[in-house]
Amino acid sequence: MQHHPILHLVAKLLMPFILVFSLYVLFHAEYGPGGGFQNGVIFGAGLILYGIIFGKDAAMKVAPPAVVHVLAATGVLIYVFIGIAGMFLGGEFLNYSVLLPTPVSGQKFAIIFVEAGVGLTVASVMVALFYSYSMYKHTDSSEQN
Repeated sequence: MQHHPILHLVAKLLMPFILVFSLYVLFHAEYGPGGGFQNGVIFGAGLILYGIIFGKDAAMKVAPPAVVHVLAATGVLIYVFIGIAGMFLGGEFLNYSVLLPTPVSGQKFAIIFVEAGVGLTVASVMVALFYSYSMYKHTDSSEQN
């Protein structure tokens, strides 16, 4: 991979802001639009940007494929666990209001975990897809002739 100092500098400067903004989107979901899916897309796009600029091998050092796969499954398990916890406490699947003594506190508590689980899964799946697609070398159709 060719070294582009300006791209490397800009990526190093922007990466923390991209990742922190994804967390802002996650925690702001309770008060406005946004949430787990949007958080996951922004976080995953940040990691993919890192992989595009610094190379797939550098990205795999930051987020190894085995860890990415475990995090994808963990996000789904968080979602399911919160849903089933509501059922065990006498509510329906994903009924947050029965998780804590007051319905509002139960909803505020659980929605953050559900959205974090969704975000974790979305980001992990995006990065896993990036790793999968970046394994193949692109061949130009003009080179084949």
